[in-house]
Amino acid sequence: MRAAVSARRDLGPEYENEIVESFLDKMGQEIDRRVDERLAKTSPKARPVNQNVADGQRLALAIVSLVLATGATLAVILTGSEASYVIPIWIGVIIVNAIFNGNRGKS
Repeated sequence: MRAAVSARRDLGPEYENEIVESFLDKMGQEIDRRVDERLAKTSPKARPVNQNVADGQRLALAIVSLVLATGATLAVILTGSEASYVIPIWIGVIIVNAIFNGNRGKS
């Protein structure tokens, strides 16, 4: 900061923007360096695990399985087939989603 103020005095007000930009750039680099040091000291176990992909997969599976099961149910009803096929369709959806979501803590 002292160097920036001194440079401002020596160079005059016409270089003020460049001096401020240079100072802010150096401060940003110093902050980045300190953050990197702190992150390096943190153990890998303490860092949060990114679950976004797995959560997105769970949501996609739920949506797709519900759409397919609804389509299958409508097909069974509209074709006049036995209604007893509807129950296994929905039990299958429940089982698939339960198995996939049962491994939630292991992914």
